[in-house]
Amino acid sequence: MTVGESLNVLLVEDDLGDAKALIRAMRRAQIAERTVHAKDGLEALSLMRDASALCLERYVILLDLNMPRMNGIEFLRALRQDAALRRAVVFVLTTSDDAGDVSAAHDMNVAGYFLKGRVGRNFEALVDTLSRYWELTELPNMHAGDRSRLQ
Repeated sequence: MTVGESLNVLLVEDDLGDAKALIRAMRRAQIAERTVHAKDGLEALSLMRDASALCLERYVILLDLNMPRMNGIEFLRALRQDAALRRAVVFVLTTSDDAGDVSAAHDMNVAGYFLKGRVGRNFEALVDTLSRYWELTELPNMHAGDRSRLQ
């Protein structure tokens, strides 16, 4: 990441209201360059595997757990088993405070586990945290894995 570069997000969230609120919060804070929204884990994996569709080299994933077709834990398992995608930085954003979900997510190396009830109705606390993380962290180039597979 370079100084002044804006945050890029892959938002994996089936609740359209939460997705819109989070996108608004990031725009209001002027930190989100680009947000790509996937409605479940299957759609997110498809986007990530098609680099031309995602059009992002460095990004963080905000992942809900309770989704249809492929839930967040299933998505994390598939992601971590994919050599080209396993380096992705994932933050869980969910309503689930189930100890099993928390443990399973951390076992799959999430960068953070946020409860929607704690980040506030307008997601300001989460947006502030992501902004600082983005400013201070060197994120992996997700397309670098694609190139190494081709060589």
